[in-house]
Amino acid sequence: MRYPAATRLPLVEDLHGHRVPDPYRWLEDPHDPATRAWQAAQDRLWRDSAAGLPLRERFAARLTELAATGLVTAPVWRGARRFHLSQSAGQEHPVLSLDDQVILDPMRLDPSGLTTLDDWQPDLDGRLLAYQLSRRGDERADLYVMDLGTGRVVDGPVGGCRYSPVAWLPGEAGFLYVRFRQGVYLHRLGEPDDVQVFSRGAVPYGVLIDASGRWLTISAGTRTGNDIWLADLSTCSARRPELRVVQEGLEAGTAAAVGHDGRLYLLTDQGAPRRRLCVADPAAPDAWKELISEDPEAVLGAFTVLDGDRLLVSRTRHAISEIGVHDAVSGTRLATVPMPGSGTVTSLTSRPGGGHEAWFGYTDAVTPAEVWRYDAREERAVRWAAAPGHVPLPGVESRHVEYRSADGTLVRMVVSALPGRQGPRPAILTGYGGFGLPLTPGYAADSRAWVEAGGVLAIAGLRGGGEEGEAWHRDGMLDRKQNVFDDFVAAAERLVADGWTTPDRLAVWGESNGGLLVGAAMTQRPGLFAAVVCSAGLLDMVRYERSGLGASWTAEYGSAGDPGQLPWLLGYSPYHHVRDGVDYPATLFTVSGADSRVDPMHARKMCAALQQATSGDRPILLRHEPDVGHGARAASRSITLAADILAFVADRTGLIAPV
Repeated sequence: MRYPAATRLPLVEDLHGHRVPDPYRWLEDPHDPATRAWQAAQDRLWRDSAAGLPLRERFAARLTELAATGLVTAPVWRGARRFHLSQSAGQEHPVLSLDDQVILDPMRLDPSGLTTLDDWQPDLDGRLLAYQLSRRGDERADLYVMDLGTGRVVDGPVGGCRYSPVAWLPGEAGFLYVRFRQGVYLHRLGEPDDVQVFSRGAVPYGVLIDASGRWLTISAGTRTGNDIWLADLSTCSARRPELRVVQEGLEAGTAAAVGHDGRLYLLTDQGAPRRRLCVADPAAPDAWKELISEDPEAVLGAFTVLDGDRLLVSRTRHAISEIGVHDAVSGTRLATVPMPGSGTVTSLTSRPGGGHEAWFGYTDAVTPAEVWRYDAREERAVRWAAAPGHVPLPGVESRHVEYRSADGTLVRMVVSALPGRQGPRPAILTGYGGFGLPLTPGYAADSRAWVEAGGVLAIAGLRGGGEEGEAWHRDGMLDRKQNVFDDFVAAAERLVADGWTTPDRLAVWGESNGGLLVGAAMTQRPGLFAAVVCSAGLLDMVRYERSGLGASWTAEYGSAGDPGQLPWLLGYSPYHHVRDGVDYPATLFTVSGADSRVDPMHARKMCAALQQATSGDRPILLRHEPDVGHGARAASRSITLAADILAFVADRTGLIAPV
């Protein structure tokens, strides 16, 4: 290919004694005329290349059918009032309903499809609704308040919110909320100026008020270490809460909430990497008592308290979900809730005031989102709501594969394919490996479309994720980040060794932190892959903290400003490991122009570097989409993006869909 010209600057910085080249620094500025011209040329190159992809239209059509299943979420109750999200075929965004009546539809607010509903929270009585909207991909949302009796917007916009928790105050029209990395603020409806209630610097915050309206919980910090305080709002005001320490100064991630039974519950990894559940008297919130101990093979995920001294606890056992029924007083496990399959529990809810019912969301590779209801009196679970649409799905076989990484660590992956086929086939390997987030089974239209077309899909549960608990996470962060890439490369080698695929038919696909993963893999082992798809990836790890949300991720990756941590980042930063004369895999970068988490400059710089360096004839392409961001987008845009990616991968791995 003839790639657009990109000037290589002789820019080399001395950082803590390390000489760090940055020849494409100029591509960091999206408004520079040179950057605009370069981007326009890349756009033309992508359009010309995409027009020649044989399976593009076929994938788009099938993805449209597979996405028609829609979605439904578990209910959120306020007394007898029931709130839930749903999305049916043809709807661009999920809509929010109250007792099956749609009360908020982003498409009614903005027919262009560029406005998303990011979060919502009804007040304690179900009379008012706080909801957050973001536009054109910018996730710095505005918060509004709706009177559910009239449907009128009665307050807002309140700015500075980014998926902010909202804690409604009892008996008054006001709430506490979080301004992103600034602290907890008090907002009273109709008043123009909000009051900062709490701050501990530029860290993530959480705020919660229990169903009785009495107990306020505030947290500050990350999942690897946060502090928690509790206040009794019956004896103090929300403007000046009298906070008592629940946890402070520990390298432990803990979530705390007061249940309807009046006990303080603490879900923590303190002394338990796979987490345990503790309880305390709110009057003495730092005096914990263990209720449910750590399971050595399963990660405790969520819990809910029912009447009759029953407690439901969800766990993931090697990424497969289960729900246990426990005695809420002793913690003893009494039973197991029958599950619909080997999949993922996406949520676990009950009525705020208790009751004998609980609801949980469920999905797996062949089951679109559905909701199940568990009745503690009858001790059984029944399907409560299924996805709105129905799509006939051919059988797919999934196998759980165990393999050893470079240092001997046992890692697991799930390999899915159509049954009865033998020999190497086109394959996609994906993973994430960061921030303690697990990859668990779930229905995805793009995964189904690929496997149905004859491809193999492998999902690896890498270190850095949460598949095996907090120790698993910590073993793939900071100075141990290379473990994640080693796990991923070992997964690719296992797929080849077991005959699933060959290097000339193997593609890797990663998004965000997963984009960093595939970027590192392709620069460390370029001969192992035929194609790479890097979506919204972090690629320049020397300057990642200078844009987007990078500054908030130094606890995960480290900081280039620290002389002791810079070598970690330089050791794997994909942009800094591109070498001239290497035959790099075919690569597609996909970016969203309004991404406020991962700046598209990462992809621009890496794309220019690879286009200049590669010695082969496999294409290096950049797909740029304006007016969308890192998170949610309209369904039609998601389908178009997935179709382009699958068609690109199919073309480079030799997949020929059956007639």
